[in-house]
Amino acid sequence: MLDVTSDEFEELVARALDQVPVELADLMDNVVIQIFDESEPGSPLLLGLYEGIPLTERGASYFAALPDRISIYRKPILSICQDLSEVVEQVRITVIHEIAHHFGIDDERLHDLGYG
Repeated sequence: MLDVTSDEFEELVARALDQVPVELADLMDNVVIQIFDESEPGSPLLLGLYEGIPLTERGASYFAALPDRISIYRKPILSICQDLSEVVEQVRITVIHEIAHHFGIDDERLHDLGYG
């Protein structure tokens, strides 16, 4: 596995977030992005995970809700990459993929767009 420290990985996630167009970033609402070494024990290999209520499903009754959560998993991403440039690209894809879920875009459409 590549040697990318937690701090270095966090910087890669921050750079990926900086690449999100301002118009979209401004629309993100009540969502937190967290970085973990791995997903929960026993879960399938995940690079990232969105948990929450997508913007497209929020109605008038959506208030005082806990923030949605986007989790990015460092070790699984590192385990599928051969070099740092692949890590940078996979982090970017994973961040975009999970943010897209926040906007209500499903996996099938993301695969069609190349963010599977």
